[in-house]
Amino acid sequence: MNNFFNNVYFGNSIKDWTTALSILLLGVLITLFFKKRILTCLKRWASRSQTTLDDFLLATIETSVVPLFYVGAFSVAIKALSIPAGIGAVIHVAVLLFSTFFVLKVITSIARQFVFSFIKSEDSDQIQAKQARGLILIINIVLWILGIIFLIDNLGYNVTTLVTGLGIGGIAVALAAQTILGDLFSYFSIFFDRPFEIGDFITVDDKAGTVEYIGIKTTRLRSLSGEQMVCSNTDLTNARVHNYKRMEQRRVVFKLGVIYQTEVGRVKQIPGIIRDIIESKDLVRFDRGHFSGFGNFSLDFEFVYYVLSSEYNVYMDKQQEIFFDILSGFESRKIEFAYPTQTIIASIPLKEESPLDGVTDERNY
Repeated sequence: MNNFFNNVYFGNSIKDWTTALSILLLGVLITLFFKKRILTCLKRWASRSQTTLDDFLLATIETSVVPLFYVGAFSVAIKALSIPAGIGAVIHVAVLLFSTFFVLKVITSIARQFVFSFIKSEDSDQIQAKQARGLILIINIVLWILGIIFLIDNLGYNVTTLVTGLGIGGIAVALAAQTILGDLFSYFSIFFDRPFEIGDFITVDDKAGTVEYIGIKTTRLRSLSGEQMVCSNTDLTNARVHNYKRMEQRRVVFKLGVIYQTEVGRVKQIPGIIRDIIESKDLVRFDRGHFSGFGNFSLDFEFVYYVLSSEYNVYMDKQQEIFFDILSGFESRKIEFAYPTQTIIASIPLKEESPLDGVTDERNY
């Protein structure tokens, strides 16, 4: 029996092959038990919790950590065998590649979750992905570059020259692309400070539109007339941005005037009439109403009320209802609106008598 286990195949005895296969099989069985039993129980527990962090951790373990267990079991099993140096080097490189890939996958998943934590929880996953797309791309590029440098270093190559070259090249690129880098840092400012988000209606200087996309260099708006406006991130961070989506209520000021011939009693009734009309509407709060002054051709009034909604259509609907009721109320009370008029008073001199008036010419022709 001992002679059987001492038989050598491909440079290793049957005992060594049996040991390696046993280690590999044991590692696979342990991993499968962990995946099928322990991980499944943890998932059931996580489904009853209120947070999503545990779901994220379990999903990361299943997709990225569990494969590392298989790689680890294979690596330990190979060490039980005596293999040629060339084949050992190839296996070493393969194990490093797989290990680096899955470790980077775990790190990028954690970075993605960290970025999403800065976004409002009520936003949908699709909106989150749109807002964080640029930042996640940059983070992934940086992490994968660092991972490749780490891999090259573990393969026995000197990375000092490579890192130095990347540093010099980075300085040259920074000097040549100052505008692009300015937009990039402005993107970071927009993302973390969040003066606006996708779906917000904003105005910048004399332009207005709904935010459709926030990119690394530019932000795209959809204007009311339908065309797409492309603005650099630097211009947006340097400008004064009005965000109407975050407006909880809209303040409305309007003025009207009535003719000077209106009776004083009716003039005194106008603030109360307007107040009753405004207070009769839902989603509207009356603020004030006053006789504000004597105009060139009218008695002027000023009224202020709030529309308790940020929606522009709601504001226009309420304003229309109020104006219709004002027209009806003034018509029923015989109150006339004033409009630009001008009265011209002209003085016409009397016709002067001529010295010849009353004199008859008696000449015969």
